[in-house]
Amino acid sequence: MNKLRIVIADDERPAREFLKKLLRDFEGAEVVGEAENGSDAVELIKELKPDLALLDLQMPEVSGLEAVRLLRKSQMPLVAFVTAYDEYAVQAFELNAIDYLLKPVERSRLAATLERASERLEQADWRERETEKLRNAGKTYEETGRGEAIERIPVKKREEIFLVPVGEISSIVADGELLHLTTLKLERYSINFRLKDLELRLDEKQFVRLSRGALVNLDAIGRVSPMPGGTYLVTMKNGQEITSSRLQSKILRAKLLKL
Repeated sequence: MNKLRIVIADDERPAREFLKKLLRDFEGAEVVGEAENGSDAVELIKELKPDLALLDLQMPEVSGLEAVRLLRKSQMPLVAFVTAYDEYAVQAFELNAIDYLLKPVERSRLAATLERASERLEQADWRERETEKLRNAGKTYEETGRGEAIERIPVKKREEIFLVPVGEISSIVADGELLHLTTLKLERYSINFRLKDLELRLDEKQFVRLSRGALVNLDAIGRVSPMPGGTYLVTMKNGQEITSSRLQSKILRAKLLKL
């Protein structure tokens, strides 16, 4: 019997190492590649053609669900999403019969996922079924997933706590374990939080990701200047300058810079 060829993708290395360690216990499974973001995961899947992809639901720039959208049906492997508990994601996956693993991943749950994957691969039309289910799960999650966006972010400065209105924030930039918030008036605050977690709680119509480590308020953008290599220099109304990544520049062009 052929081994189940697996690609894993998670932006946190310890999470990838933990999954690989668990998978080494299964003789019928083989990790053929790993990626630290959704964009690399897409290229890896296209290149390696794995049987199963274990994708972190929330990754910077390109999430697990967005990665799936970038694959054609002929490129689609079986997919199981790996996620911290997210009520709406769990509802979407269960409603559409999509496999998912909750962090921290349990060996018994992983074993069941691998067994189901092996069974599905024996079905003649598995790829078509998988693609349809994944598309439907993505729609379900988008329709229910975000809930109400937060309106203020509590930040501590010295011994005081300030409630910064989200609409007054110009940019949010990650720096290691910290996020640096800059307001329209160039006031600066730092909080200990992960960018991808905060992004989920912001209005996606108001904030856009410029790179792996930066979110900006659309209403605070002054101008966008093309740069060599297909990127942009985004100048905020408060004078801040932030360079967009190549990937996010494509998204900016498609969503914002065309009538």
